[in-house]
Amino acid sequence: MALTKFNFNSFDLTTAASKGLAFNSSANGFTTGSSDSMTLIKTITASSSANVSFVHGSSDVVLDNTYPVYFFDFVNIHPSSSGNENFLMNFSTDGGSNYNVTKTSAAFVSYNYETVSANATGYDTTRDLAQSTSDQIIASEISSDSDSGMGGRMYLFNPSSTTFVKHFMSQMVGTNDPGSNEEWSHTDIMSGYANTTSAINGVRFKFVSHNIDSGKIKLYGIKDS
Repeated sequence: MALTKFNFNSFDLTTAASKGLAFNSSANGFTTGSSDSMTLIKTITASSSANVSFVHGSSDVVLDNTYPVYFFDFVNIHPSSSGNENFLMNFSTDGGSNYNVTKTSAAFVSYNYETVSANATGYDTTRDLAQSTSDQIIASEISSDSDSGMGGRMYLFNPSSTTFVKHFMSQMVGTNDPGSNEEWSHTDIMSGYANTTSAINGVRFKFVSHNIDSGKIKLYGIKDS
C-alpha cells in the first residue's frame, strides 16, 4: 500500500473559537489547543451583588494546581452606596464555607485631587493586616456617582500549595468624591501573604456594607512556561 503524504500547509489548524489544534492520545490524535500563556477561566458580572466569589469546582471555576499563578481583573466596579466604600478581599480553604484565612500585608497609597489642592504618597497603616483573619482592603473609599468607581488587578501565587504560604499582590485605581465636591484619583497597592499551608480554594470580593452595584471580575490562569 502506498503511503499518501500531505503537505503541512494543506491542514487547516484554526478551529472554532479561534483555537488551534494540539496532539493528544485520543483516537484521532487531536484536541483543541491554545498557545496563550494566560487563560480566561471565569467572568462574573455583578448586579446588586452582596459579593462576588470564585470557588474551585463551582460554576466552572478552576482554582487549584492547574496554574501556578491566578490573576483577577476588575472592570468598572461600583458600590450601590452613595458614600465612600472600601473594597475587600478574603480567602477560603474549605470550599467557600468560611473566608477567614490569616493574612499579613503592607499597604501603599497615592492620591491627587482634581485641582491639586491636596496630594500625597505613603505607607498606610490603616489598611495593612498583621496576622489577622479580617477582610483585606484592596481599594479604598469608592463612591457610586457616575464619574467614580474602581478598576485594577490582583495576583495570587501558587494557591494550591500544601507546603508554603500563599503570596498575593494587588494594584487598584479609583476615583471618588471624598465629600469636598471635588473628585480625586487614588492608587492602592497591596501585597502580603496568606499564612496557611492549606490549599486556598476560594476567593471572595465585596464592599464593607453595601452591594456591588455593577462591574465585572475576570479570573485568569497563568502558565509557568
